[in-house]
Amino acid sequence: MAPGITFTLLGREIYIHDSVVNSWVIVILLSILAIIVNKKIKKANIEEKPTGLLNVMEIFVETIESLVKSTMGPSRIGFAPFIGTLVLYLVCANLFGLLGFTPPTSDYNVTLALALITTFSIHFFGIKTNGIMSYLKGYFEPIPLLFPINLLGEIATPISLSFRLFGNILSGVIIMSLVYSALNSLSMFITPFVAPILHAYFDLFSGLIQTFIFAMLTMVFIANKMGDDVPSGGVK
Repeated sequence: MAPGITFTLLGREIYIHDSVVNSWVIVILLSILAIIVNKKIKKANIEEKPTGLLNVMEIFVETIESLVKSTMGPSRIGFAPFIGTLVLYLVCANLFGLLGFTPPTSDYNVTLALALITTFSIHFFGIKTNGIMSYLKGYFEPIPLLFPINLLGEIATPISLSFRLFGNILSGVIIMSLVYSALNSLSMFITPFVAPILHAYFDLFSGLIQTFIFAMLTMVFIANKMGDDVPSGGVK
């Protein structure tokens, strides 16, 4: 039987792939983590140095804020929560294979959804910052004849973002499946010694790298569409 959930609704059999189920599991776990951290913050003494989970989250938040400032500009620190949420989800999704589950990002539906969220943000904040006329004018620059090329470039953004993430994660899953088959056919006793080394690259290293690349491209694309940074605080 194929992995996932199958149920009948109104006489029709509906199948939900395990990658989608795993994605919702990650969302639920991250939501629970957010609730726990929020409660700890409310009870924490601001005069004392944070410890344990709060210390880890403080380091994470400071890292994300620093990354947003250096990439998008100091006035766009308001994007830190969005980028931080994106990073947390991608890290968990990309590394889910280490637990023996199907990584959600090995499903193109998931990576395409993430890419479309980024694409919507790019154009929404581009219009919000520069106005609709200035936004449309950008498609005809530097000369009107380049409009088709500029339009194709915008269409290519979600495609390239989604396929880059999807391809790298799926290739890791396929390679590790082939490795397990090859090792087990030779001797199942050597699998526990060789497989962790390969997991360290194809799951851990590659997953973290792809998370960083997706987050960086998201910030760069949004910042470029918004234009030059301004010294005022908040999101421009």
